Amino acid sequence: MNIRAITQIIEGIKTTDGAGVNLTRIIGSSELNMLDPFLLLDEFGSDNPDDYIAGFPPHPHRGFETITYMLNGKWQHKDSAGNEGKLGEGSVQWMTAGRGIIHSEMPIQTDGLARGFQLWLNLPKEKKMIEPSYQDIDAGQIPIVKEMSGTVKVISGNYNDTMGPGESHTPVLILDIQMNENSELVIPVENGWNAFGFVYEGEVRSGKTISKGQLAVFEKDGNTHFETTEKPTGIYFVAGEPLNEPVARGGPFVMNTRGEILQAFTDYQNGVLDK
Repeated sequence: MNIRAITQIIEGIKTTDGAGVNLTRIIGSSELNMLDPFLLLDEFGSDNPDDYIAGFPPHPHRGFETITYMLNGKWQHKDSAGNEGKLGEGSVQWMTAGRGIIHSEMPIQTDGLARGFQLWLNLPKEKKMIEPSYQDIDAGQIPIVKEMSGTVKVISGNYNDTMGPGESHTPVLILDIQMNENSELVIPVENGWNAFGFVYEGEVRSGKTISKGQLAVFEKDGNTHFETTEKPTGIYFVAGEPLNEPVARGGPFVMNTRGEILQAFTDYQNGVLDK
């Protein structure tokens, strides 16, 4: 069996976003600008409400998708397309900005603790201007595959013939892996896909040791092998087919050219995005 080696281990950088939410930016930082088709990965987690209570007031997006997965706590989503939903523990909000949307993500305090991930998934050129859409995926809708080594929650894509509920516009695999101590697990991944694993609890080996708070980027061919020792471990694992297209960024907009970014800002200023 061909096993992918680790090509890079990323620590991420501490930063703030929104109205002052403290978070760690892992993809979209100076260490790793992007991993096609993944534009950004943020981890947020604190038991101090001051670190996150201001949330993300209304702001625009165009040209990509945001996938927010909550481990703990609750957030509320509202957008200009009329969608509204509460993101609870273990649930997912999947927002497709398409041609443009204005949305807000605000915390609902529960015992002080809020923890989770937000992933930005690029849209291919031909789908950047599609109609915005929204998927509210409850924790109970996410299948859990039981393994000898632990459990695998399938958020999107196909893991060992189990399909996740998240519907993407390009092929992706998004898993929440919980491994027992002294165990091992092989994750099948399509050859040619980019893949990463972020360790949010414990420690795991995959040729090299990946500690809590670190993200490992893997080679593009073969499956991924994880092995734990004395610590139970949680891994946010993501893989996807690269788009191999030009990427132009401008704050909350991600398009293919600088001209398209300038048009997005013009449309936002003229109130086009929320029509």
